[in-house]
Amino acid sequence: MPTPTWTRLSPARRERVLVAAMDEFGTHGYSTGSLNVIAREAGVAKGSLFQYFSGKLDLFTYVAEQTSLRIYAHMRPWLDDYDGTTDFTAHLVDALEAWLDYFAGQPLERGVTAATNMEMNPAVRDAVRVPVNAIYLAGLRPLLERAVAAGRLRKDADLDALLSLLLVLLPHLALLPHMPGPDSPLPLTAVHPQVRRENLERLVAPLLADFGASDDA
Repeated sequence: MPTPTWTRLSPARRERVLVAAMDEFGTHGYSTGSLNVIAREAGVAKGSLFQYFSGKLDLFTYVAEQTSLRIYAHMRPWLDDYDGTTDFTAHLVDALEAWLDYFAGQPLERGVTAATNMEMNPAVRDAVRVPVNAIYLAGLRPLLERAVAAGRLRKDADLDALLSLLLVLLPHLALLPHMPGPDSPLPLTAVHPQVRRENLERLVAPLLADFGASDDA
């Protein structure tokens, strides 16, 4: 939780510190991320960071939360504007395409997402994943509830199960196309846009197979 000193800083100075911390943690993770580097890149004394936050973990948690809020703000049209008049599978594929495009062009947010999801220290991982998952769920649960109300998902759909699957899938899609390794059986980068969409449709089909609207919905 930021201190009152942090809230009294100018928005420009807060942004400099936040961007420097996103860059450092996103590049090196929590354990090897350097407060010295963050302070230097932000143009503040290292001691000032301890006037803004109670410690390194407090800063990392704040960075993870603010990054998730930035991502949420970008995705709001796909989270908030679904009214149930169109097919939910197509809407979800549209959202995943927007998700992939966003992370392709946002290396800072992508780096923090990696640092948040790949942190090896369980105490640190839990500290950052709790607020991050809360933001994800705040956007996803109402979307799924509207789909149920419109008959696009089964009325008895286990939304907790579907949300849990989405919490696994979304970070995976944010990071996998930008990480070295063997090609996925369903490639999502370096392919024609239509091929990418078809592959996303193939990915979503089994995900929603047990949640789709019943025949009498």
